Amino acid sequence: MGSRIRVARQRRRLRLEDVAQKTGLSRSTVEAVERGALTTAFGAYLSVLTVLGLARELDLLADPGLDRDGLALELSVADKRVRLPRKGLSNDF
Repeated sequence: MGSRIRVARQRRRLRLEDVAQKTGLSRSTVEAVERGALTTAFGAYLSVLTVLGLARELDLLADPGLDRDGLALELSVADKRVRLPRKGLSNDF
């Protein structure tokens, strides 16, 4: 993802400093985003994507309507949880 962000920045002819200034992030953080560093906060990625005009595509990320496995499990009858009746509470000590 980082390399894609870098290509998008370069196509827009923006310098690292430009993106850093527009996002309020440091230049080193923007570089970390472009490297795809796992320790970089998701908010930093979101800020950079917003500046590049690419944040709209994040709506598809983890969209429940596109989760085929999750939908299949939700509709599966075999894996439904069965609750056992509660035993009566006793106040005998």
